[in-house]
Amino acid sequence: MIGGGPAGLMAAQTLAEQGHRVDLYDAMPTVGRKFLLAGRGGMNITHAEPHADFVTRYGSRSPQLRPMLDQFGPDSVRAWVHALGVDTFVGTSGRVFPTDMKAAPLLRAWLHSLREAGVQFHMRHRWIGGQGRELVFAAPADQQAVQADAVVLALGGASWARLGSDGAWLPLLERQGVDVAPLQPANCGFDVAWSEHFSSRYAGHPLATVAIVSLDADGQPQRKQGQFVVTAGGVEGSLIYALSAALRDQIANDGSTLIHLDLLPDWSEQRVIDAVCSPRGARSMASHLQSKLGIKGVKSGLLHECLGREEYTDPLRLAAAIKMLPLRLERPRPIDEAISSAGGVRFEALDDLMLRAMPGVFVAGEMLDWEAPTGGYLLTACLSSGRAAGVSAAAWLAANPG
Repeated sequence: MIGGGPAGLMAAQTLAEQGHRVDLYDAMPTVGRKFLLAGRGGMNITHAEPHADFVTRYGSRSPQLRPMLDQFGPDSVRAWVHALGVDTFVGTSGRVFPTDMKAAPLLRAWLHSLREAGVQFHMRHRWIGGQGRELVFAAPADQQAVQADAVVLALGGASWARLGSDGAWLPLLERQGVDVAPLQPANCGFDVAWSEHFSSRYAGHPLATVAIVSLDADGQPQRKQGQFVVTAGGVEGSLIYALSAALRDQIANDGSTLIHLDLLPDWSEQRVIDAVCSPRGARSMASHLQSKLGIKGVKSGLLHECLGREEYTDPLRLAAAIKMLPLRLERPRPIDEAISSAGGVRFEALDDLMLRAMPGVFVAGEMLDWEAPTGGYLLTACLSSGRAAGVSAAAWLAANPG
């Protein structure tokens, strides 16, 4: 077992429960570092929406992930958490959390159960190569060679490299003939060419109650409402992340992409027109917009930033912009800043999660070529694929004894 994130730990648990000796190797001093950081703002374990809807959240890879999620999906994840002695609740958004909202107690209970099951942990062991199941690690004292009966690779993607997911495994697998899709940022922010004035004044300001109109992966218009944050160099936050896969791919194809902001998503177009066109007397347009529409702060700044003087002073054109303000995204933020990554080992290179090019070597978690939005979908698929890899490895060991 190589990798001490959720997928690797779940694969280790699955194999240990079937009576196999499990040695888990990880490059970091402790396991579960990304798991802990992801839970710092509230440990979102899974999502409580109906299973038929849940499995669609993985886009083009839903067909490959569905069999795993059917076997170990959101309900199974909650039952597993409860078995570790941690209670959960469903939030108003449908997201599922531990009752104390913390990741550390869950991880401690999980590691205790793994050690009780006999799993041996080898920390500060970085996998640097080998051939197939002949593994070579850079260890604290020296290089160490290990001959494994079966291997599960769960080394993560390439986001948050300081926590261990650095994508260094990709060339190691490519050299052994494994088909790998390039790693890309997912659930990421984007760069915008803000003016210095706007950036210095509004960086860090949230845009609450806003909608974005953009194109989906099929080129069809989609509209989502939520909130995001203006950064010094662009935009980030939950609403941006929810659209990021399609936006990233559009930028890759076209060099940039255009989204449109609805600054008053709860107002009809006619209501906005009537308010903007109402008499304003001696008031400035900015004061008029604040008084009649409640537009101020960063929303007011966006109108000044994105519109020319002629548009801003024309009430009808200004009203139209309030409902459809164009904003050009230049590029996704670097992959190391992303919440997760896309790309990785293609499912077409696998049989039951075993690498065709490397018999007896299985892959799980974010190393696989899939992506999903935030909201519990990422963690559930990592756990589900870890369990599936453990089941497949156990079956392979039974068919290939010794």
